[in-house]
Amino acid sequence: MFDVAVMSLVLCSIPDQRKALGQIYRVLRPGGCMHFYEHVRAETPALRRVQRLVDATVWPLLAGGCHAGRDTLAAITKAGFEMQRVDRLRFPDSVVSICQVHRTFSAWRLVQTNNSTSLR
Repeated sequence: MFDVAVMSLVLCSIPDQRKALGQIYRVLRPGGCMHFYEHVRAETPALRRVQRLVDATVWPLLAGGCHAGRDTLAAITKAGFEMQRVDRLRFPDSVVSICQVHRTFSAWRLVQTNNSTSLR
């Protein structure tokens, strides 16, 4: 078991986020911390539409399989992690920045006890 896991620009390009996060959850000790730097889905509906458009056309081909519009934060929470801190990084406005919504964040593996969930 590991105390810490670090992922950087991985979850946007792998075929199965759920499977990868399950493996991280498996090897991270209960109460362990995961740190990320990842593309995430944009906050505004207009940017999300643009992300979906570029994800369905050229962006994955140009960026090594990257899908900038994935809801990575929701996938991490669904995998059993609790978000502790999320920082938004915004690159200068440009066409490319539409696909470059980044977040750094820390998430903790929850500890399951008989009737409760907590961090240890």
